[in-house]
Amino acid sequence: MISMTGYAFGEKTEADMTVSVEIKGYNSRFLEVSVNAPPWLSALEPEIRAAVAGCCGRGRVDVSVRVKETGAPLTVTVNPAAAAAYMKAVTELTAALGLADKLSISKLLSLDGVMEAERERDATRFRQVLEPLLGDALAAFSAERAREGRHTAADILASLGRLEAALGLVKKNVPALEAALRENIVARFRELSAGRIDESRVLGETAVLLVKHTVAEEVSRLGAHLGEFRREAAAGERPGKKLDFLCQEMAREINTIGSKSAMLEVSRAVVEMKEALENVREQLRNIE
Repeated sequence: MISMTGYAFGEKTEADMTVSVEIKGYNSRFLEVSVNAPPWLSALEPEIRAAVAGCCGRGRVDVSVRVKETGAPLTVTVNPAAAAAYMKAVTELTAALGLADKLSISKLLSLDGVMEAERERDATRFRQVLEPLLGDALAAFSAERAREGRHTAADILASLGRLEAALGLVKKNVPALEAALRENIVARFRELSAGRIDESRVLGETAVLLVKHTVAEEVSRLGAHLGEFRREAAAGERPGKKLDFLCQEMAREINTIGSKSAMLEVSRAVVEMKEALENVREQLRNIE
């Protein structure tokens, strides 16, 4: 089993730059990948998403790429037309209002569109640094998710063992439950017929009540679901969805057993099974 939650961080520093990659994983029904990177690295986003999809089947994965640069060449451009437009507008406004203030060069340069600065970056160089860094971070992320998955699997199987033990108690009481039904039918016939009992009718009524109240079929189906759960948990690479479906089926059988049984021992076992199954389902929310 693999957990959907995990964390990894990687960083590499070269002469004039530091690149870091941070990966966080959360629970989600489907695979959702979010990439937060500088705009000038947007061309690499599809590759980052593909790399994440290659190691994750489900879950929300947030990938953050940060770059710190020192000494990168800087290109500064000035837009004289924009500056002239600002100056004209301010001059007309000051004349109309009778103001003496003038637009200083520092304020003018800070206005939108007057001056732009852009660093010259070599995308190929950043790719050469980012690709192995991302690969190492994803490997650490996968290892962390696998480690958490092993712990979660141990908790799930422990709760499954509790459920199987409680099911064993129910199975043990099935003959007693059916015997009690037969005794109740015989007692009713004796009351109604003054001691004279029609055996064929008793058998017929017993069969009808056993169909309505016996839990033998539910016990059998629940046992089969438990066996399939263990097989899928052991062999499935990403068993989360199927195990969740099996939990739904098991819950249905447990509820039916609880509604049919009037024995105190069986009712207690049903409560134990419900609690154990709820623990299993809670843990499965973390599993791919």
